[in-house]
Amino acid sequence: MQGLTEDQVLKIMEGYGNDPQQLIAVLLDIQAASGKNCVEQQWAVLVSGVLNVPLSKVYDVLTFYAMFSTKPRGEYVIEICQSTPCHFSKAEEVTRWFEAAAGIKAGETTPDGKISLLRTSCVGACDIGPAVKIGDDVFGNLTGEKVSALVNCCRENNTKGLHSLCQN
Repeated sequence: MQGLTEDQVLKIMEGYGNDPQQLIAVLLDIQAASGKNCVEQQWAVLVSGVLNVPLSKVYDVLTFYAMFSTKPRGEYVIEICQSTPCHFSKAEEVTRWFEAAAGIKAGETTPDGKISLLRTSCVGACDIGPAVKIGDDVFGNLTGEKVSALVNCCRENNTKGLHSLCQN
């Protein structure tokens, strides 16, 4: 996928009325449109100037919230919940399953740029833990087989398959 253009970024900000109160929403949209699952420095600088927000505040947001990245990530970001309930529901075992299925360690991205594995705090699905989040979807009650199926769906861009495995 091609990278963003300045015109696209300006259009995203205009869609929010160039309102500095919409900083998080603007950054989320830029990240989603980037094709790299990140907000690159040039766009952070542009956002700072157009929204009249100090660059330090833009970076405070980008580095505080786990949903943001300033470095390219995979097309599919798999966030493995590490909260206390998930920890006691075998989150470490789930992490090992994902690492084996994807062929990478947590914190890494597959060489083809398809999958990034991340550890994260609570995804709000304690009742179905251990849980992971892929995009906006939460998957729980994980088994080795379900993890393999999730990774295969990501590799094959099979969003229908992902949604069929989703338990919200």
